[in-house]
Amino acid sequence: MNRLQIQSLSAINGYILLVFYTSGKCWQFRLINFDGSVYGSQQIFYSPEPARVAGISWVNNDK
Repeated sequence: MNRLQIQSLSAINGYILLVFYTSGKCWQFRLINFDGSVYGSQQIFYSPEPARVAGISWVNNDK
């Protein structure tokens, strides 16, 4: 069974940045915009900080 752990939720430039852990895919991020659309990649990170930095980069580059 995959376990989900939310590390952080941050509001950045109109997006919510979610950093989370699953036992199957390690650390990842997702961005949620004002209309509820969810963006992200399937890239795997081995700690939460690189996932957070990648999410911030997506926001700054408008995905």
